[in-house]
Amino acid sequence: MCLINFHLGNHPDYKLIIAANRDEFYKRPTAPAGFWEDHPQILAGRDLEGMGTWLGVTKNGRIAALTNYRDPNEKRQNKKSRGHIVRNFLASSTPTPDFLEQLRRENKSYAGFNLLAGTPDQLFYYNNIRDDFHPVTAGTHALSNAFLNTPWPKTIKGRSELEHYINNTPSLSPDTLFSMLSDAEEAGDEQLPDTGVGLELERKLSPLFIQTPKYGTRSSTVLLVDKENHVTFVERTYNQGIFANERRFTFQIN
Repeated sequence: MCLINFHLGNHPDYKLIIAANRDEFYKRPTAPAGFWEDHPQILAGRDLEGMGTWLGVTKNGRIAALTNYRDPNEKRQNKKSRGHIVRNFLASSTPTPDFLEQLRRENKSYAGFNLLAGTPDQLFYYNNIRDDFHPVTAGTHALSNAFLNTPWPKTIKGRSELEHYINNTPSLSPDTLFSMLSDAEEAGDEQLPDTGVGLELERKLSPLFIQTPKYGTRSSTVLLVDKENHVTFVERTYNQGIFANERRFTFQIN
C-alpha cells in the first residue's frame, strides 16, 4: 500500500473515510478482497506470497492499513513480511495500544513501515523508524512512503482533494473517491522529494496512481464506516493500469 488518504471523525455521517491505493510489482501474486477462509472475520485483499495484507477490516470493527517506508539503502535480508503485521492485528483481540507495544519489541524484524491500526472511533499511527505511536487526530490525513502527512506531491494533492470533497459534498460517492485515486499526473521536478531513488523514478512514483512497465497501482480501496457502524468496502483491481474488476461488500459491525 503506497497511498492512504483518510478522514477521521468530525463528519456528520461518517466516523471514518479511507481512499487508498496499493502499489506493487505486477508479478507478485495477489487475491482480491474477500472474507478469508482461515480468518472468516477478516475482509481484505491478500498477498499470496507473504499471506498477509495491506488493508483490512473485521466484522467486529478492527481496522488496519500499512505502507512501506521508502529507503533504498535499507537492508531487507532476513526480514519478516510487513503484511503479517496487518494480518496479525486484524486476527487479534488485543487492545490496540498493547498490540503496538508488543510490535515495538520486534520492530527491527521488519523493513521500514507505517501502520494505521484501531477502530473507526480511534486510530493509532506507528512508524518503526521513529519507533513511536500516538492516536490520530480528527480530520483529513494522507500517508505514503514517508511519515504521516509528509508533504510529498501525492499526499498534498490527495489530502487536499479529499478534504475539499468532504467539506463541500453532502453525500459521499465511492465513484468520486475512486476518480481521485486514479489521478496519474506526474508532479513537476521542482516538487519532487529526494528519497534516493533518482530523479526519473521519483517522477514515476509521484502520481496518486502509478504506472510503470513492471510496477504500479494494483488496486484501489474505498472504506466507509458511518455513524451507525455500517461498513462499505469497495475494491477495484487493475491489470497494469487497466481496470480489471470491482468487489463490493457491506456489513454491520458486531
